Amino acid sequence: MAHPKFSVSLVTPEGPAFEGEAEMIVVPGAAGEIGVLARHAPLVAMLNAGSTRVYVDMDSSQIQTFATGPGFFQVLEDRAIALVDDAVLANEIDVERAQRQLEEAQAEFEKIERGESEADRWQVEQRIRHAENQLQTAGAS
Repeated sequence: MAHPKFSVSLVTPEGPAFEGEAEMIVVPGAAGEIGVLARHAPLVAMLNAGSTRVYVDMDSSQIQTFATGPGFFQVLEDRAIALVDDAVLANEIDVERAQRQLEEAQAEFEKIERGESEADRWQVEQRIRHAENQLQTAGAS
């Protein structure tokens, strides 16, 4: 049974990672995964680093999986928008880039621990999580 489609956008500072019609989007909310179908009630949520899945067509298993950084999610009428700091298609993960992201975030976290950095601990933890998620996803594919 086909589900009604609605407008879905997954946007990074570099531009849209996904823009189009989909039947469902599942995002990594701060309290757990949030799945949204067409005609979902209005919603605003914080997103953790994790996996975002766009179900373009559930019957044909047309699913796009992204490793996404932290951000915000908004649902308005028939539109869902995820604004994240990074989004990489699971099958296009650059392991060297992810490894670099991990090392930079870990170095920043150590500075925070030593009191040498004013960076936001949550943001840095999310950067570590995002890099680890990419490396794990790349290893699984």
